[in-house]
Amino acid sequence: MKSFIASLVIASRWIKLCGLMLLDFFVFPVLLWMCYALRLLDLSAEIVPNFYLGEFWISLFAVACLFVCSVYHFVIRTFNETLIVRLLIASVMTVIGLLLLGHFTDIFVPASVAIMFGFMMFLWIWLSRSAIRLTVRYILNPRVTSKRIAIYGAGIGGQQVVQTLLRSDEHLPLFFIDDDKNLRNRRVGGLKIYSAKAALDALERYEIDEILIALPSISRARKNEIVEFLSQSHRRIMELPSLTKLVDGQINISDIKEVDIVDLLGREPVDPVPELFSKNIQGKVVMVTGAGGSIGSELCRQIIRNQPKTLLLFEISEYALYAIEQDLRGIIRKESLVEMEILPLLGNVQNKQRLVEIMKAFNVETLYHAAAYKHVPMVEYNVVEGVQNNIFGTYNTAKAAIEANVDSFVLISTDKAVRPTNVMGTTKRIAELCLQALAQEQGSAHHTLFSMVRFGNVLGSSGSVIPLFKKQIAQGGPITVTDKRIIRYFMTIPEAAQLVIQAGAMAKGGDVFILDMGEPVKIVDLARNLIKLSGLTIKDGDNPNGDIEIRFTGLRPGEKLYEELLIGDDNVEQTYHERIMTAKEDYLPPDKLRELIRQLEEACDNNDCEQVRRLLLNAPTGYHPVSELADVVWTKQHSDD
Repeated sequence: MKSFIASLVIASRWIKLCGLMLLDFFVFPVLLWMCYALRLLDLSAEIVPNFYLGEFWISLFAVACLFVCSVYHFVIRTFNETLIVRLLIASVMTVIGLLLLGHFTDIFVPASVAIMFGFMMFLWIWLSRSAIRLTVRYILNPRVTSKRIAIYGAGIGGQQVVQTLLRSDEHLPLFFIDDDKNLRNRRVGGLKIYSAKAALDALERYEIDEILIALPSISRARKNEIVEFLSQSHRRIMELPSLTKLVDGQINISDIKEVDIVDLLGREPVDPVPELFSKNIQGKVVMVTGAGGSIGSELCRQIIRNQPKTLLLFEISEYALYAIEQDLRGIIRKESLVEMEILPLLGNVQNKQRLVEIMKAFNVETLYHAAAYKHVPMVEYNVVEGVQNNIFGTYNTAKAAIEANVDSFVLISTDKAVRPTNVMGTTKRIAELCLQALAQEQGSAHHTLFSMVRFGNVLGSSGSVIPLFKKQIAQGGPITVTDKRIIRYFMTIPEAAQLVIQAGAMAKGGDVFILDMGEPVKIVDLARNLIKLSGLTIKDGDNPNGDIEIRFTGLRPGEKLYEELLIGDDNVEQTYHERIMTAKEDYLPPDKLRELIRQLEEACDNNDCEQVRRLLLNAPTGYHPVSELADVVWTKQHSDD
């Protein structure tokens, strides 16, 4: 029995539809006989006299009315007001049809029979679908325990979610939590409303599994307060989808998601300045190097919304290039954007000739250089590759831009370039020096506007601690943090990309733009918050029976406790965008820069990591390494000597 029902459940939609239509077609003659029998009080009463096979023709007409009113297109377990209205219309249509049949022909169809049949038809559809629903639920899922849900927010959003959850077999909403004193202890949709303070006891009493925040338009600051309060209960915290879906009435169980730590750490977004946001993009040919990376891909998403003429995606990874191209084409279809030319191009930023050919062939006007190695330990273990990609790659791309007469060149830099303690930060600072040196020749040797945008960590990027922490929590811990004192600046990827675009539009040549990163965050606090959001407890000395331990592993090669955005404290000026500043910093003259590049190239060609390190130490970057030379190949070679 169970296997037969399971096979029906997984059958195609049309098979289910046809099955329901056949079921109704053979049941309706029985209902029609019951109507005649009740009217005449005679079980042998003739059905639809003077009409050959009348019961089956009427049954076919009733099924057709249900089909026309789309009753068969509803999922069986979705009983809502729309289905009831459509079922009622189909029943009324059937009654009217029977009355007209009896009035204009000799066929015996009394008004009482027509009305009784319409009522029985409505009742049959309602009861049969309910019976099928209960049968499927209790035969296929006899042991499924519904998640017990409390909903924070008794407004329209919360009420819509309750209706969605009630149609689910896996969720059971039990009560609301709301801050409105006028709603306290009242009921909405049959569920009691508790104040936030009283809810803590109710969460224990009702054995709640998850708390759902149904406040889609809430500010990030307020959401943070609510999450901090609810985390005392050690319940998993979820949230409602966007306000747009709420307005459209499109909420599904699959839309309800975990509260994103990005939303809690990120600041309230600031709308872009329209003239800055579109200045270097709209109607222009734009190129992004490292287009498949975290920042590069988000830059591309922001760029296509500004309607460039052509967008060139330049990427060394074939899969990353394919993924971002497909993503962008999906966004264009979904958001009905104006069709534009998107060209995926494989290549390496160290290949200057390839870059020149591309830029000249398509007459590139704006270039965002996001291609770089950014993971601190990885660059420490691969020093020469880090220098070649971050320094030579940037220098070659910049020279190619000059040769191809590109108008604007924007480098994506990092806060690790300030007083660097690692190879990655140092190479990014020298990349900045390359652009600053080339900017000095602007006007005499070329007209390309060079600028660089410096900011800290972006939340959720590849290599970010957040995906790592989530994976460690899913595995039962421990969460590994390098040092309990370590702090970092964080910014969401979309905000960083928007600010990069706007900063580049303000460039005058050689500008170093600094993004306002807000307040720094302790990494250990980030780990604690993720554990709480998962509804788990921290395992430590005070709570040895907790769920997830936080283990401190020590700083990795090249890593420091805190990052800075400015080399000096008095060299920064505010721009007319509230979250973008500009800094005036020392730079190398073009001839000295070229000599440094030449020496680094010679050392890299010989794979002389010690010489590379000496050159980086002597360069005017403020490089002060916090660990010994850690290049994997160099260390292996010298350990065997």
